[in-house]
This record gives sequence, C-alpha cells and structure tokens, in this order.
Amino acid sequence: MNPLAKYEYRVQTNTALMLAPWIATFIAFWMYPLGYALYLSFTDYNTLTNEAIWNNFDNYLRIWDDDTFWTALTNTSLFTFGTIPLTTAFALVLAVLLNSNIRLKSFFRAAYFLPSVTSLVVVSLIFTNLYSASGYVNMLLRALGLPYPTRGWLQEPSTALGAIMAMDVWLWTGYYMVLLLAALQTIPNDLYEAAELSGASTLQQFRMITVPMLRPSLVFVFVINTIKSFQIFVEIYVMTKGGPLDATTTLVYMIYVNAFERQDMMGYACAVGYVVFFIILAFALVQMYFLQSGKAAAD
Repeated sequence: MNPLAKYEYRVQTNTALMLAPWIATFIAFWMYPLGYALYLSFTDYNTLTNEAIWNNFDNYLRIWDDDTFWTALTNTSLFTFGTIPLTTAFALVLAVLLNSNIRLKSFFRAAYFLPSVTSLVVVSLIFTNLYSASGYVNMLLRALGLPYPTRGWLQEPSTALGAIMAMDVWLWTGYYMVLLLAALQTIPNDLYEAAELSGASTLQQFRMITVPMLRPSLVFVFVINTIKSFQIFVEIYVMTKGGPLDATTTLVYMIYVNAFERQDMMGYACAVGYVVFFIILAFALVQMYFLQSGKAAAD
C-alpha cells in the first residue's frame, strides 16, 4: 500500500471511529424506536402482558371515527395558527427595535430571550397560579372593573386554551426575536443608505428592503414555530391535563394518554403518532420549498 493510500485509509478509519458513538446513539434512540412504533401501530399491544396482536390497518381506520382525535386536532390547529401570527409579529417588531441604536439594548435582548430558556414546567406552574380564581390576572381585572372567569381561566372551556396560547406567545417571542435579529444584522447598511438618499421613508424602507430580505428567515420562523406548536405537551400536562371537557386536549397529549395511561392502547397511540409525524413532515417539505424560493427571490 502506497503512503497516500495508507494515509487515506487511516483518515477514513479515524472518521468512522469518531462517528461510531453518534451512529450507535442514533440507531438505538431514534431509528429503532421509530421502527418499533411503526410495527406497534399495526397491532393491538398490551403493555401489561407485552402481547402484540397484528390487526393490519385497524388502528389507522379507527382514527377517523375517534371524536377525541378530531377534538385534539382542532385544538392543536387553533393553538398553532392562533399563536404563530402574534408570536412572529411581536418578534419582528422587537427585533427591528433592538437592532436600532437604543440604550440598554443588550439588556433588553437578554430580558426578552430569558423566558424561552426557562424551564417549561416552572413557567407552566407560575402561569397556573396567575390564571387561578384568586390569581393576579383576576385581581387586576377585578381592580379595573373588567369581566373575568370567576372559577379561573384554566377551569372554563371557553378560556382555557386561549390562556395557554397567551402564555406561549409571551414565552417564545424572545426566541424568535433572536433569530430575526441575527438575520437583520446580515442586511447591508448600503441598501438603507441608498434608499434614504432616494427619499424613501422608514416605513417604505421596512416594506421594500427589510421584509424581502427577511423572507427566508420569516418562513423558517413560521415553519419551526408550527412544528413546535403541533408538539405542545408539557404546558397541557402541567396546567390542565387536557381539560376542562377536552378543551385543551392536543394531539401529543392524546398520544401520551393512550400510550401510558391505558394499557391496551399503545398500538393506537403509535398510529396517531405517525399521523402527527406525517403532518409535521408536510410542514417540513413546505419549509424546504419556501426557503428555496425565498433564497432565489433574495438573490
């Protein structure tokens, strides 16, 4: 073996050895669970007896007749498409403001970003207290003479989901603000200077320069926010357990209940999980399409 071939062999061997732990972890904790869940989705599996009976597509056919599934899908869709416009709009406004020359902007950047790195369980517990019948939200509304749910925001079917949505907007605005702020800082200042010399107003510069240049980042934010929202679970589990009257039952919480609280529904939970997987996959494909078209437009 010549020296060059020997060197290449050593490089390939070292690369394989370095990748081996990651590959083993990926197979053990990602590929195998996905494959096994796919198998279970075609069975009636009992977690107590560890018995799996093949039932073909019965679990998938059952989904379409399950009222709880459609309620969960409706709640998840309302949550997703109700929070995304507000979160994105607030994040964009904050990013533009904090990209300008204002005092203490480093402090404000950290302050707005802080909620998104705080434990979801801690935040959920805090807001559970805020939304209670004697919480600060009701106290403030009472002091202002405004109507409020006397049993608490999370105890009324008409307000429970909206209260969690409001918390989600507050929680994640800072995270998407940082993403948009990073994108704003890549826009050349020469574009704004040329527009200003041409007599363009601040609003015109925002509409004609900022928004088109941010299009790929905005689409990215929109899609990852959609994927995250479709996977909402911790807030529901901590704050409402899907209640009251299934008003806050979401798809992932439904999967959890069927998989771990009902010993004979694991196969059905896996089937629902794969339906959710394909919904998220569809959004990922949309992301790839619009990101590519956005980059082409920007170029």
